[in-house]
Amino acid sequence: MMKKAIYIFVAALVLSGCDNYLDINENPNAATQPPLDGLLANTTYNSGINVYRFGGTTSFYTQYLASPNEASATDIYERINTDGTWGGIYNMLSDLSDMQSLAEEGESVHYAGIAKTLTALNLGMGIDVYGDMPFSEALNFQSLFPGYDDQQVLYQEIVNLLDEAIADFNAENLGETVPASSDFIHAGDIEAWSRTAYALKARYLNHLSGTGSYDPNAVLNAVASAYASNEDDAQISEFQNRNPWGQVAVNNAGLILGGWLSEQVIDAMNGTTFGVFDPRLPLITDALPDGVTYRGTVNGEGRIGDGTVQEECYLTTTGFYSSDDSPLLMVTYAEVKFIEAEAAFRAGNSDAAYAAYLEGIAAHMDKLGVSVADRDSYLADPAVGVGASGLTLDLIFKEKYVAMFLHPESWVDARRFDYGYQDFTVPTNNELGTNFILRFDYPDTEYLRNPDNVPTVDLTTPIFWDVN
Repeated sequence: MMKKAIYIFVAALVLSGCDNYLDINENPNAATQPPLDGLLANTTYNSGINVYRFGGTTSFYTQYLASPNEASATDIYERINTDGTWGGIYNMLSDLSDMQSLAEEGESVHYAGIAKTLTALNLGMGIDVYGDMPFSEALNFQSLFPGYDDQQVLYQEIVNLLDEAIADFNAENLGETVPASSDFIHAGDIEAWSRTAYALKARYLNHLSGTGSYDPNAVLNAVASAYASNEDDAQISEFQNRNPWGQVAVNNAGLILGGWLSEQVIDAMNGTTFGVFDPRLPLITDALPDGVTYRGTVNGEGRIGDGTVQEECYLTTTGFYSSDDSPLLMVTYAEVKFIEAEAAFRAGNSDAAYAAYLEGIAAHMDKLGVSVADRDSYLADPAVGVGASGLTLDLIFKEKYVAMFLHPESWVDARRFDYGYQDFTVPTNNELGTNFILRFDYPDTEYLRNPDNVPTVDLTTPIFWDVN
């Protein structure tokens, strides 16, 4: 959005006095519009990178990560500048708007469906951390100072976009065919894109669980047409260099410290909090030198050792999430099953909820490569295999918390759940006292270039669906 505004301003200055000059210097060989396959490659890849960008901050708020340094700003709820995250979203929304327009002009409806699906994804991530956002005036040059659209209205726009995308995927494509080589998420598989649109629809409808407009049956209807196995997952598996979480692990191994795991997630998995060891933990991080102990870092307190001997756990270069070629997960079958479990539970169908809960755990373990024996042993443990009559929302949220490791969607769950995870506490000496953080502040660039329109918020101003 900022780049487009600059281009408009510069173009206006030049055109006002240099028409003839521009006419004689126009390059007849220059492209007048970007090719659809180029826009597809850019938006499928960088939408995945945006998931990482958001997760790089939200993972501290969900206490997947903790800073190895005492009183780090993100750890202790200080206001941080999120220019990069905001810019990443608007770069995508701008390119997706162009892609949709060009696709519709050329009757390339499958391209249009992908554009709408990824617009819903990127816009949804933005709303879930910022609330109100510029949208209706932000992408069409109507104003250099776009107004902010109401977040509830935008949520309905997300659902509308996904419904339109699903219709596009079912329509006859008279224009360009989506090439596998330019699609970094589903390799041109339109049926897979349709399932992803349904999965996202289930995600965003389920966010409304605390509001009067929540309809668990609408969520379940979307789930029914979404993913059927881990093979359906929307993920990025090819990178310019390596998986960005892998880069964090490489940097940490080179003593540029980062990717340290919070005590919260470690204790949730090592048996401390729930009395059962989670076999996924060794696939995420390494044990301490004794080979059996897993210890996390307390948010806000920093590391306990002097760095000469490993005394806490962090992302490793061989972990499932943080090796060079690890997939960057965007929407997964495991997530869909936990959405189903929650919606079925809220609808009063405990048997369906329990089946989905168990399948969500099993699917995530299979994704990570847990052995069948270890998986089945975990599922049979009395702390996990509680039976349909023993299932609670607490258990569904706890298991989803583990399955959504490093994903920004997990922060939505934390706030919808009122941070109600067992033994979950605010960071040491945080800036908000006993309050948990509820949102991002708007980025510095917005306060500088669009100050009259930026909503007045603080870090405890909830997003509209956060009504606990």
